[in-house]
Amino acid sequence: MSSEGAPLVVCVVVNWNGWRDTVACVESVAAQDYPSLQILVVDNGSTDDSVQQIQAAFPQIELLHAEQNRGFAAGSNVGIRCALKRGAAFVWLLNNDTTAPSDTLSRLMDAAEERVGMVGTVLRYMHDPTKIQAWGGGSVSRWSGFVRHFRAPERLNENSYLTFASVLLRREMLETAGLLDEGYFMYFEDSDLSFRARGAGWQIAVAADTAVLHKEGGSAGSRKSTRVDRIVTASGLRFLKRYGRPGATAQVVFVLSRLGKRAVRGNLTGMGAVLRGVRDWRRGEPMAFREEP
Repeated sequence: MSSEGAPLVVCVVVNWNGWRDTVACVESVAAQDYPSLQILVVDNGSTDDSVQQIQAAFPQIELLHAEQNRGFAAGSNVGIRCALKRGAAFVWLLNNDTTAPSDTLSRLMDAAEERVGMVGTVLRYMHDPTKIQAWGGGSVSRWSGFVRHFRAPERLNENSYLTFASVLLRREMLETAGLLDEGYFMYFEDSDLSFRARGAGWQIAVAADTAVLHKEGGSAGSRKSTRVDRIVTASGLRFLKRYGRPGATAQVVFVLSRLGKRAVRGNLTGMGAVLRGVRDWRRGEPMAFREEP
């Protein structure tokens, strides 16, 4: 397909203090065989030398700057808005800690049939590509917030979501369902948009012949487990308020389950992080990577 006949796709990669991963990721995107592709990198308020390193590696690629790290959803939206202004027919969100084989985007586009608003990617572990990390996404319980990754092909239903480590988003879907909800700092924003897309009449699909390598967890930084406990708790509560059955009961089950699992292991630090996540959610603001308790 010539570039004249191919819909424009803009790939958005969000960086936060991870320029080495970002450089490797963008190199793999630049090698895609799809003929009508542009790349945007969003630096999400990095405090290291990411901006200088990325600009030096890719002087030809536009680097957008977010003043502070407001999370994955907010950073992605900076890139999505710019992509839509450029006239993109599709936006390819790609985590900076991934690398994509050169035929990935072409295969995603092949799967983007008329009423498909989102196309997920088969993710494999970077350290062991023989193992599947997620077959496009997974399912999330509306009763408890429990998330299960698909490890093999499964039928997508009303509880299914696509993981945004690598996902192709159709312009018309974004225009009808909206962008990522910036009330999520990280986690559950993919489930939220997957559910909203279906609610707006769009289908979601998985390009089964893709194989993106993903490190997983690279954006959480140091003290990862405590931060993840805290962020997942706040994001899960936000998600269940909107989609839980019923919302308040599902939220209680979600928090008690997370506390119980950590109590059984004697993980008092983790229990404290869950409770701080509850506090973050009650404040109504997405959590930043704060240092205070």
